[in-house]
Amino acid sequence: MKYLKINTEETANLEALKNAILQMKGVDSIEIIDDENTESELKKAFHKTKEQFKKGDYETVVNDIFDILTKNNSKK
Repeated sequence: MKYLKINTEETANLEALKNAILQMKGVDSIEIIDDENTESELKKAFHKTKEQFKKGDYETVVNDIFDILTKNNSKK
Protein backbone atom coordinates (compact mmCIF):
# COMPACT_ATOMS: atom_id res chain seq x y z
CA MET A 1 0.00 0.00 0.00
CA LYS A 2 1.27 3.47 -0.81
CA TYR A 3 0.27 6.73 0.82
CA LEU A 4 -0.07 10.25 -0.51
CA LYS A 5 0.47 13.18 1.80
CA ILE A 6 -1.15 16.48 0.84
CA ASN A 7 -0.47 19.64 2.82
CA THR A 8 -3.29 22.17 2.64
CA GLU A 9 -3.85 25.76 3.59
CA GLU A 10 -6.14 26.58 6.51
CA THR A 11 -8.86 27.74 4.10
CA ALA A 12 -8.88 24.55 1.99
CA ASN A 13 -12.21 22.78 1.62
CA LEU A 14 -11.12 19.36 2.87
CA GLU A 15 -14.44 17.64 2.23
CA ALA A 16 -14.43 18.76 -1.42
CA LEU A 17 -10.82 17.61 -1.78
CA LYS A 18 -11.66 14.29 -0.14
CA ASN A 19 -14.64 13.73 -2.44
CA ALA A 20 -12.62 14.60 -5.54
CA ILE A 21 -9.80 12.20 -4.65
CA LEU A 22 -12.22 9.39 -3.80
CA GLN A 23 -13.54 9.59 -7.37
CA MET A 24 -10.13 8.59 -8.74
CA LYS A 25 -9.57 4.99 -9.80
CA GLY A 26 -7.49 3.02 -7.33
CA VAL A 27 -8.20 5.21 -4.29
CA ASP A 28 -9.37 2.96 -1.47
CA SER A 29 -9.88 5.41 1.38
CA ILE A 30 -8.94 8.85 2.67
CA GLU A 31 -8.16 9.94 6.20
CA ILE A 32 -7.87 13.60 7.11
CA ILE A 33 -5.21 14.07 9.78
CA ASP A 34 -4.97 17.35 11.63
CA ASP A 35 -1.43 17.97 12.91
CA GLU A 36 -2.89 20.43 15.41
CA ASN A 37 -5.02 17.66 16.90
CA THR A 38 -2.57 15.47 18.82
CA GLU A 39 -5.10 12.73 19.56
CA SER A 40 -4.59 10.13 16.84
CA GLU A 41 -7.03 7.46 15.78
CA LEU A 42 -4.91 4.92 17.63
CA LYS A 43 -5.18 6.89 20.88
CA LYS A 44 -8.95 7.12 20.40
CA ALA A 45 -9.15 3.35 19.85
CA PHE A 46 -7.11 2.62 22.99
CA HIS A 47 -9.28 4.99 25.00
CA LYS A 48 -12.45 3.30 23.71
CA THR A 49 -11.03 -0.15 24.54
CA LYS A 50 -10.03 0.97 28.01
CA GLU A 51 -13.56 2.23 28.68
CA GLN A 52 -15.05 -1.03 27.36
CA PHE A 53 -12.85 -3.07 29.70
CA LYS A 54 -13.87 -0.89 32.66
CA LYS A 55 -17.53 -1.61 31.84
CA GLY A 56 -16.87 -5.34 31.43
CA ASP A 57 -17.81 -5.18 27.75
CA TYR A 58 -15.30 -7.81 26.64
CA GLU A 59 -17.43 -9.17 23.79
CA THR A 60 -17.43 -5.83 21.96
CA VAL A 61 -13.65 -5.51 22.37
CA VAL A 62 -13.13 -8.97 20.88
CA ASN A 63 -15.54 -8.22 18.03
CA ASP A 64 -13.78 -4.91 17.28
CA ILE A 65 -10.37 -6.61 17.18
CA PHE A 66 -11.75 -9.39 14.97
CA ASP A 67 -13.25 -6.81 12.58
CA ILE A 68 -9.93 -4.97 12.34
CA LEU A 69 -8.00 -8.18 11.66
CA THR A 70 -10.41 -9.46 9.03
CA LYS A 71 -10.72 -6.05 7.35
CA ASN A 72 -6.94 -5.75 6.98
CA ASN A 73 -6.60 -9.31 5.69
CA SER A 74 -9.31 -8.86 3.07
CA LYS A 75 -7.33 -6.01 1.43
CA LYS A 76 -4.28 -8.21 0.73
